[in-house]
Amino acid sequence: MIRRQLARAFWSLGPWKQVTQSVPTRPTVLIGAPHTSNWDFVLMLAIAWELDIEVRWLGKKSLFHGWRGPVMRALGGIAVDREDPSRVVGEVVDSAHSGEVLGLVVTPDGTRGGHTHWKSGFYRIARETGMPVTLGYVDRTTMTSGLGPTLELTGNVAADMALIRSFYADKSGYRPERRVEPRLRDEGEIG
Repeated sequence: MIRRQLARAFWSLGPWKQVTQSVPTRPTVLIGAPHTSNWDFVLMLAIAWELDIEVRWLGKKSLFHGWRGPVMRALGGIAVDREDPSRVVGEVVDSAHSGEVLGLVVTPDGTRGGHTHWKSGFYRIARETGMPVTLGYVDRTTMTSGLGPTLELTGNVAADMALIRSFYADKSGYRPERRVEPRLRDEGEIG
């Protein structure tokens, strides 16, 4: 209740507008892209809180050290050890199969700089759990943020990524100069 009221105040008092095509009706992998600033996190939480979507999100392990750990976990954070990304995918898949994950926010373009491709973990998690992918976005040019369509991935990585690229083609992120094109390093079979 308090979260929803905070989110509504955020959207009504701030310059950003929340635009959502549809709200997921079942557990989903929620992509947060383009991930170009720490403000993306605030915008995505405000979306989830206003729409009353229970979310978990992946964050680098260093965000969970000291006093920040309990705060980050209370906000839905799951610490990620970047040294072993395959283990992270396995742990998230196990959590989803146990019914723990309701909405999992993933930023596939990784950290906010220095990347040329998206990471494939979101795709592997969605395929291994049977969860759809919901396309969340931030677009500075229109000052909008929200949820786009929810897609059922087919396993045809090239075709699925073409749909994802099409949706994000006109989305700039909070800092457009840091935007990474939605492309996996290898858009062949992921398994």
